[in-house]
Amino acid sequence: MASQVPESDWKRFKIVREKLLERFCERVIAEIASAMTAPGSTAHERYLKIYRLLKQRDEELADAFNDLRRSTALDQLLIMQRMGLLEDEDRQAFTAETQDTLRRWNAFLQEEAARRAAKP
Repeated sequence: MASQVPESDWKRFKIVREKLLERFCERVIAEIASAMTAPGSTAHERYLKIYRLLKQRDEELADAFNDLRRSTALDQLLIMQRMGLLEDEDRQAFTAETQDTLRRWNAFLQEEAARRAAKP
């Protein structure tokens, strides 16, 4: 989909990626903790909720973090951004070119979502 990132961004990506992986895992663990203590649910219902949650989050984790290569780094950054993992501070670690690409893709995706929402 996207082009290859500059060498300097590839080096930064590997560092930011680890930070975002930790952020993602913390988010999932918080979701599991919430599901574990859901009031009015049986143990089996909580188990099933956690099982489905982990299955879904594992697919998301694979999309965003597996296949670490320079040629996929920008695609992964875009996925991480769409997942809400990439914060302004993280974006600022990259070159202006990569930041601009992330901004443009984000604007495009927001426009597409607005178009879909506006359709009857």
